[in-house]
Amino acid sequence: MSDSSFTAPKPPPRLLDALREQIRYMHYSIRTEEAYVYWVRAFVHFHQLRHPSDLCGTDVQAFLTWLAAERQVSAATHRQALSALLFLYQKVLNQQVPWMQEVGRPRADRRLPVVLSQDEVAAVLAGLDAQQQLKSPGQPPLRLLGQLLYGTGMRLIEGLRLRVKDIEFDSRAIVVREGKGSKDRVVMLPAALEQPLRRQLQRVQVLWQQDRTQGLQGVQLPNALARKYPRAAESFTWHWVFPQAQPSNDPRGAGLRRHHMMDTYFQRAFKRALQEAGIDKPASPHTLRHSFATHLLQSGYDIRTVQELLGHSDVSTTMIYTHVLRMGGGAVRSPLDNLGGAGLGSHFHAGTGLHADAVASPTPAPTFDVNASAAAATWPPAPPSRKHHAREPLPCHAAPSPFRTTPSFAAAATSVS
Repeated sequence: MSDSSFTAPKPPPRLLDALREQIRYMHYSIRTEEAYVYWVRAFVHFHQLRHPSDLCGTDVQAFLTWLAAERQVSAATHRQALSALLFLYQKVLNQQVPWMQEVGRPRADRRLPVVLSQDEVAAVLAGLDAQQQLKSPGQPPLRLLGQLLYGTGMRLIEGLRLRVKDIEFDSRAIVVREGKGSKDRVVMLPAALEQPLRRQLQRVQVLWQQDRTQGLQGVQLPNALARKYPRAAESFTWHWVFPQAQPSNDPRGAGLRRHHMMDTYFQRAFKRALQEAGIDKPASPHTLRHSFATHLLQSGYDIRTVQELLGHSDVSTTMIYTHVLRMGGGAVRSPLDNLGGAGLGSHFHAGTGLHADAVASPTPAPTFDVNASAAAATWPPAPPSRKHHAREPLPCHAAPSPFRTTPSFAAAATSVS
């Protein structure tokens, strides 16, 4: 055999390249790919560029402890970093070692979502519209996207990835493709958005025609549809409903093409709208989704309907929005409101709990003796004198307890269970 026929073995891929290949093999989203690559790179730099195959569980635990103790990351960020490292060792390095089961996992925190009232939502949408008026005509419509997120409960990335074919005007429905967990679902098309969406599609069609005239390649298609349908990417059916004003490079190296609106572009606009509206809440575009679910429950819709619209697999995830039904302690009257004037202080009315000035009768005009000096005015009257009588204290064994005997609810609960 001649030397010219000899083929040198292909070198193994680098660590991050092998990680990307395995993530794409598992059909994970590009956001998961970016997050896992970030944490693996941080893990390698934390251990002075040592290869992860030379490290052990103690080194993984040290990195996670540094994140929690020094960087003070949240429990969700801690779990994400742990998932990235477990994926690296199990799927990329093919290591099944006992320490993987011994790595401590942070406890999941259950927090109530931030919700905007309907007036606050209207103020934010008005702020988005005001920003839209100041921009050039070719910029994506901010108010329409905000209305769509609030009116359908879609996530921000789901609204940005919406395509022309996904809007069903006849059936008044919108098909959400490849949502969280690669699941599809159907949401309602608000009647108030039918005409604005039709006008938006007309503007998008003009932009699509310009791309075809300039010879720009089509939009990104999921999976291998671009190979199965070579001309689908250039068709108007697959075009974005909210395209970006200018073409950009594909994040996976497919060249220059028309992408959808960037999520950071809308997030910055949403933050400015919050500030202009004077809303002091840590809200984000995802808050519109929380507000959608909350306001549906307040309107009387059942929890199963809200679960289907949000795309939750388990109803327990949707149950977090039932906190609005318990606002103010579930309409329980506070015992402070039942106290008399002694408990509320001299400035509050005993019956209503309001300030005395709000419920007092009109103050009579002061009366003066015309023959007396200003110092001898009869107003205000002198307060009545109070006499305090001393009494002997009771013996210690007979002193009444200031507390009433309370039954042990813990013991009762134990006996019942």
